[in-house]
Amino acid sequence: MNIVERAKNLIISPKNEWETIATEETSIQDLYFSYALILALIPTISSFIGRSLVGYSFLGITVRTPIIKGLIGAIVYLVLALAGVFVLAYIIDLIAPSFGGEKDMIGSHKLAVYSATPGWIGGIFSIIPALAVIGILFSLYGIYVLYLGATPVKKVPKEKSIVFTLVVIVIAIVIYVIIGAIVGSLMFATRAHVTGF
Repeated sequence: MNIVERAKNLIISPKNEWETIATEETSIQDLYFSYALILALIPTISSFIGRSLVGYSFLGITVRTPIIKGLIGAIVYLVLALAGVFVLAYIIDLIAPSFGGEKDMIGSHKLAVYSATPGWIGGIFSIIPALAVIGILFSLYGIYVLYLGATPVKKVPKEKSIVFTLVVIVIAIVIYVIIGAIVGSLMFATRAHVTGF
């Protein structure tokens, strides 16, 4: 698997890519170490640069997260983001049979990991904090990518895939709100460094 081709295809032609993914032999370890970890570094590094080096500017005042705190926050974010995908995969595997899908742990991890691709790539916009909202649009596209993968990867019947996707998204939101709260509390536990113009 070429990681660049895989990521590009999941964004440009996700339906076809899911058909390929569904038949691929892989392991959970390969999914995380050969793909997820690499892509999850995009928003991690971008956010660090945006918060600690570029900073947030308003009315001539720039607020930056101190470098050490930014590095710690980035590491915590990376670990929690990957843990969040891992937990989501287990929940996907647990609920799939309720929607007519199959229990298949590798398939569940494929769905969780690969549907996160647009959000991870969109994380590049965090380099400029004012553009970070564009990354949210990429994450929203990830919902569509998840929907397209439910049937080929988890064998969820087409007529149930919308509801399945909505349930997975609600669970994912809860997981990532918790992650955001943990990282946010870490990042803003002490005062940020403020500089004038």
